[in-house]
Amino acid sequence: MTVACVPVVRRRMREYKYWAFGAVAIGMFASVVDHGSVNVALPTIAGHFSSDFATVQWVTIGYALTISALLLPMGRLSDLIGPKRVYIIGSLVFVLGAAVAGSSSNLTILIAARIFQGCGAAMTQGTGMAIVIAAFPANERGKAIGLIMTMVGTGAIAGPAVGGFLVDAMGWRSVLLVNVPMVLLGVAASMAILVDSRDAQTAQDGQARKFDWLGAALSTGAMLTLLLALTNGHKSGWTSPTMLVAIASAVIMLATFIWWELRTTAPLLDLRLFQRKVFSLGVSAHFMLFLGSSAAMFLTPFYLQQVLGFTARESGLILVPNAVFMAVLGPISGHFSDRYGWRRFTVGGLVLSTTALFLLSRLTESSSLAQVMPALMLQSAGMGIFYSPSSSSILSAVERERYGVLVGFLNLIRNGANVTSVAMAAAIVTASMGSMGYEPSLDAVRGGGGGGVGFAFTVGLRYAYLTMTGLLLAAMALSFLQVQPESSRTGGAVGKAPTG
Repeated sequence: MTVACVPVVRRRMREYKYWAFGAVAIGMFASVVDHGSVNVALPTIAGHFSSDFATVQWVTIGYALTISALLLPMGRLSDLIGPKRVYIIGSLVFVLGAAVAGSSSNLTILIAARIFQGCGAAMTQGTGMAIVIAAFPANERGKAIGLIMTMVGTGAIAGPAVGGFLVDAMGWRSVLLVNVPMVLLGVAASMAILVDSRDAQTAQDGQARKFDWLGAALSTGAMLTLLLALTNGHKSGWTSPTMLVAIASAVIMLATFIWWELRTTAPLLDLRLFQRKVFSLGVSAHFMLFLGSSAAMFLTPFYLQQVLGFTARESGLILVPNAVFMAVLGPISGHFSDRYGWRRFTVGGLVLSTTALFLLSRLTESSSLAQVMPALMLQSAGMGIFYSPSSSSILSAVERERYGVLVGFLNLIRNGANVTSVAMAAAIVTASMGSMGYEPSLDAVRGGGGGGVGFAFTVGLRYAYLTMTGLLLAAMALSFLQVQPESSRTGGAVGKAPTG
């Protein structure tokens, strides 16, 4: 290559990273909008099929569980056969599932189509993020993750608004069908723009190209069983035989998965990565953040509607600024963490979120919106500042050819922590209500029940938020201990992955 060609090549690389982001961003935005808009359509769907709300919720629960269960295997598959191929196939599966769901003649077909659609989403969510991160130079990893957060935050804002408009104007089927042309446009752009960036040595290594079918089965089974147990625990009772068997089965499958991954020559997820301090501390802080924060977005609408008396529409508008903060601050913190290191941003973001949860724990039955909204915005600002630098720190500890499975793993951590956080917080609130002589159920709060129930719920809410504050303090300590090696300032991996 002549010296004159070097600037041309560099310019093309700079252009490609934004073109690649644009191609993936279309499908990423559509996926997030789909999730928010379908949630809005659930009451209408329940009425159309004359079904109870508990049953129709499986339109979203089945979709979410499928994504969580398949994220890790699909991430590994993208490392083996190329992220572009997996992303495009996943997008087409998503479109087919959306088309079938939008034309469903009964609720069973609708739920089955959404589960099928979840398979496609599992193929695109982690893979799309890995494609974008790999397209950017290593020293711009935080910036890339921040751009992804912008699309996710924008989709989170648009989803409920788009869903509400479409349901009123054209019916619930339009909510499922509207994303079909958008995702197909993303497929066309991806086929024209994206290139696979698999490591050449990996492609030549027969052992490295083996897919770990047993590991995939064990991880999928363990995650699906655990999430089902956490989702239904408050209904069946945490000490019921069904729950005990489900949790025990999940633990056995997880233990078997760990045993197998440490012995196979081509693991689904190389658990020896946890020997790296940057990786293990980063993953732990990541999990603790979502475990300590996610339930706030689940419990706060109950408080706003059943205690303070706001309508569902008003509660939704109150929560909009949260998504705006995450969408705006994600790329900013990612950009500056590339320049100044990640620790000051991860710790700083956690300080804000911890402070916010402590403020939320001070709420009473008579608190004003002026006390609620600043705390919620502060929490979202903290999460927005934390996420990009934290994800960048974790990925800095691994090689690029592992990005597919590692990004899938990070999304799995987030989804698993979200479900666990909601189950934990709901258990704390309902146990507190039960100890005060009220029905230990959030349904009692949803159904009104007088001021006494509202007071008991608020007391339980305080205990839940204090517990979550403690979890974020633990995440803060982990992030503080995550010292950044000087070599990683250029975005490279901390070291070679252990093998054997």
